[in-house]
Amino acid sequence: MSFAQPPPVASGATGPDEPGEPLAQAESQEPAESQEPAESLAADEPARSVMRRGPLRGLPVEVGVLSTVAFFVAAGFGIVAPAIPVFARSFGVSRTAAGAVISAFALMRLISALGCGRLVNHFGERLVLGAGITIVALSSALAGLSANYGQLLTLRGVGGLGSAMFSVSASSLLLSVTPSGQRGRAMGAYMGGFLLGGIAGPGLGGLVTGWSLRAPFFLYAVTLAAAGGVGLALLPRRLSKHEQPATQSDEPPLTLREAFGLPAFRAAAGVNMADNWAAIGVRAALVPLLVVEVLHRSPIWTGIGLTVFTVGNIITLTLGGRLADRRGRRPLLLSGCLISAVGTSLLVLPQTLPLFLVAMAVFGLGSGLLSVAPGAMLGDVAGGRGGTPVAAYQMIGDLGSLTGPVLAGALADSAGFSSAFALSTAVLVAAAVVAFRAPETLRRA
Repeated sequence: MSFAQPPPVASGATGPDEPGEPLAQAESQEPAESQEPAESLAADEPARSVMRRGPLRGLPVEVGVLSTVAFFVAAGFGIVAPAIPVFARSFGVSRTAAGAVISAFALMRLISALGCGRLVNHFGERLVLGAGITIVALSSALAGLSANYGQLLTLRGVGGLGSAMFSVSASSLLLSVTPSGQRGRAMGAYMGGFLLGGIAGPGLGGLVTGWSLRAPFFLYAVTLAAAGGVGLALLPRRLSKHEQPATQSDEPPLTLREAFGLPAFRAAAGVNMADNWAAIGVRAALVPLLVVEVLHRSPIWTGIGLTVFTVGNIITLTLGGRLADRRGRRPLLLSGCLISAVGTSLLVLPQTLPLFLVAMAVFGLGSGLLSVAPGAMLGDVAGGRGGTPVAAYQMIGDLGSLTGPVLAGALADSAGFSSAFALSTAVLVAAAVVAFRAPETLRRA
């Protein structure tokens, strides 16, 4: 891997996309850190290297490292995911108790996120990231040795704490080291690592689970050890807030009250919640049931539909990252919400197999845009000013993942699948309204 001096930030010609809103007004709603020109931050950090070749050319080296770490983490989770409920059931517990093992991980992520943000503020991203991955790896290996259901449930909860530490610190680092004009590409690369890992992991996990219910937990620990090794070996050490250049250390951390007072932060967090509600929660909870109970098709078609969704994600991740850095965050927030809403609205109609596949393709295209733009806008608002706003952003997204399946599932039981998907469409449209009212945050050189 070879590096060069930081390149100039990509430039553009326009200001905020909201009609009649001057650039000064849009930027005045951001914290003081965002007033610094992106290129001046790069100039103040001569020790920071950038990728010299490949698709990540010109991005800080941390982006490449974190994208690699994301791949190993997602692949490992994909390996262990098919085994968790089956392993829990092997202890003679109910299906509800088996599901609680999955919920324990997600719940601990949710309730510990803000504390992890404070840890990042105090100890720096690199240390918290390494500690988080270590906790997940050790808890996973010990979970594979569980002698009873209680041990498995507890250890998965501990793993959720480590996962929150990793995700908050990694996102905070990614956004703080990347200039505004590159954050779209950086988020696309980072989310692409998760996406590719998520594709690679489940197939291997299914094979390993067929051999042993405990083996996937050990293999997950191995992939996490690989992720931690990559991070500790390749991430530059100077990541503590006390070691940052003067342009960043002079800025006080952005408090939650200040963050929620910014329209851009509220828009990014609201869109993130809507996307997680629809693309992670409702899609995973309702699409498999829709295929079997409404379309009366084999579960194989569930896999095909989810693959079509993933292909749409891949298509728009890279394109969306470049557009976010050239055209701005706000247009992608709007288009991502509306395209996703079109996809979910197609699922409201009387279902046929071709319409289902079209809906999943459109849904995937919109969700791919929403994997990039909200995070880039968050970085414009809070990049380099502490992990607490990043933690709050993550918590709001996790709330969507947790509440979406429950509420949509209850509505599907009481009023049918069309009503459940109509609710998801309404959530996405509401997020588009919030995004429309937000200022543009991309700062152009």
